[in-house]
Amino acid sequence: MSTNHLSSGTPSSVTLNNVSFSWPDGTLALSTLSGSFGTGRTGLVGSNGAGKSTLLRLIAGQLSPSTGQIGAPADIGYLPQNLALDAGVTVAGLLGVADKLAALRAIESGDVAEEHFEVLGDDWDLETRADEALRAIGLSAADLGRSVTEMSGGEAILVAITGLRLRQAAVTLLDEPSNNLDRDARARLRTLLASWPGTLLVVSHDTALLEVMQTTAELHAGALTVFGGPYSAWRENQDVLQAAAAQSVRSAEQRLKAEKRQRVEAEGTLARRAHIAQKSYDNRSAAKIVMHQKASNAQVSAGKLRSGGDDRVHEAQTALDAAATRLRSEESIHLELPDPGVPAGKGIAELRDGASGSTIYLHGPERVALVGANGVGKSTLLETLLGGRPADAGRAGGRLLTERVGYLSQRLDGLDPDASAVENVRAAAPRTPVGEIRNRLARLLLRGDSVTRPVATLSGGERFRVALARLLFAEPPAQLLVLDEPTNNLDLPSVDQLVAALRSYRGALLIVSHDDAFLARLGLDRVLELGADGSLGDLG
Repeated sequence: MSTNHLSSGTPSSVTLNNVSFSWPDGTLALSTLSGSFGTGRTGLVGSNGAGKSTLLRLIAGQLSPSTGQIGAPADIGYLPQNLALDAGVTVAGLLGVADKLAALRAIESGDVAEEHFEVLGDDWDLETRADEALRAIGLSAADLGRSVTEMSGGEAILVAITGLRLRQAAVTLLDEPSNNLDRDARARLRTLLASWPGTLLVVSHDTALLEVMQTTAELHAGALTVFGGPYSAWRENQDVLQAAAAQSVRSAEQRLKAEKRQRVEAEGTLARRAHIAQKSYDNRSAAKIVMHQKASNAQVSAGKLRSGGDDRVHEAQTALDAAATRLRSEESIHLELPDPGVPAGKGIAELRDGASGSTIYLHGPERVALVGANGVGKSTLLETLLGGRPADAGRAGGRLLTERVGYLSQRLDGLDPDASAVENVRAAAPRTPVGEIRNRLARLLLRGDSVTRPVATLSGGERFRVALARLLFAEPPAQLLVLDEPTNNLDLPSVDQLVAALRSYRGALLIVSHDDAFLARLGLDRVLELGADGSLGDLG
């Protein structure tokens, strides 16, 4: 069935009625999903593969449900996860005001053609409103004619979101809007969204951004649930619910054990009664008719006892099954990694300040974060450090003091897509038996056929864990791990798993990330900030 767009007079909300969606190859993405999103700001969370992006595309009308109905206003704004930009697009075009602005300019120059007035409508203050909106993200009306190719990716995303706000659609959908945004851009985005009019639905794994939301919705196990509060309140509520569910499971397990024990004891009692009855019958201790009556009564009594015991065991098992359905089986990574042998005084790397020429030394098992605005060259610095490109004059650079280095790029391009997870890891650890590799992958929650299928067929989260396994299980162990924006496109459980893995690692870490919440959990020793002028400052 198709999406049912409601009239413009309908309150800005979205309803889902038994919505299912399958891809052309038959893969089921969503099944009989029901629920609603009301006016206000809602953060949508869920594991990778749960169907969050697919759901946004269905609401936006880019996809049609296989079955079921979606009720939504006709006016919907949508920002996809990967924003494709034409090199010829200007800031005005990205804002969605290029045609109106051109009409305004024509009228101001003396062209009174009727079509200009039709295009402009009542938006005579368009330039003033655009200037006000752009200033909120660090730009102004003077930037309206700039090409997006002159801007960073983060600036372009903020402009596109600002354009959606100017449009004031009844419903706005944003898919991972903070990906690849630097710290300042993320702060501007939070400010921009905090007073958003109408209905706003945001898919994100950025916990700071999710705190700006008024409501938290979750896609889990094929169901949509909505909680009235930001992510932290939802997380706390989930922890309480899971603790209660765990207690219910323990109580149900104890009851089941007790009922089974009583059932065994009842069988023992019946066996003793049968033995006494048989002995009495053999000794002819009573008249034959009396003995038969006693045997008949005993059979009836035994049947009732067995039936009652079976019923109580069945009821206890049913209660346990019901309690278990409320308990989530969210596994955690538990690793015992080899010690890479990094003495405290061992030199690991040298990083050169491009502005002053001074050198920052990394020693021993230090955990260091490299931060800085979009476009200042953090990834370039990593490539220079790893020997992939020469350092430009006046730019930050560096050199390694160890050959045992593991690198995880944003693109995960170190994997062989046609090889399996086992084969990819064994390429980095050729002396490790296949069985041990399987065991180690299982500790990273990669099991079953996911370790033997081609990596290209795995989900993004699974591919990431294969890439992480190559680094963590390499022979000999890497003394330095270099990670470039490792949390991009990871769901919240996967971020938790990454933190657990990195906290188990006893070598040196150099991590580029804009995710402050993630960095705060790693026990960092130092934070280095790269400036636009090539300077490299030690923030401590």
